[in-house]
Amino acid sequence: QVQLVESGGGLVQAGGSLRLSCAASGRTFSNYRMGWFRQAPGKEREFVASITWSGGSTYYADSVKGRFTISRGNAKNTLYLQMNSLKPEDTAVYYCAASTLTRFSAYADEYDYWGQGTQVTVSS
Repeated sequence: QVQLVESGGGLVQAGGSLRLSCAASGRTFSNYRMGWFRQAPGKEREFVASITWSGGSTYYADSVKGRFTISRGNAKNTLYLQMNSLKPEDTAVYYCAASTLTRFSAYADEYDYWGQGTQVTVSS
């Protein structure tokens, strides 16, 4: 059974940093594309960043480009999202997701497995 478990969320002041982690288990993720999405209250879930496990190709939403960095752990079962220069509009529940598609996708419905989410709150 596939499990994705996020951690690292919290409350931070604007301009601060947080690092989110996602521990993946249950199968080999070497051929999966991994991603981070977020959902703010009253808004739809939106794409944040994506990475391939094997190739390391990364993609970012324009709203986070230059501030957020997605990466994989050496053990290849951990996904990270380093968030710097945080803004109040980054406040949301952040989700880790895995897709069997090898091509890039920013569509949530093309990701097959999801974590439970971790809350990130940025105060002004």
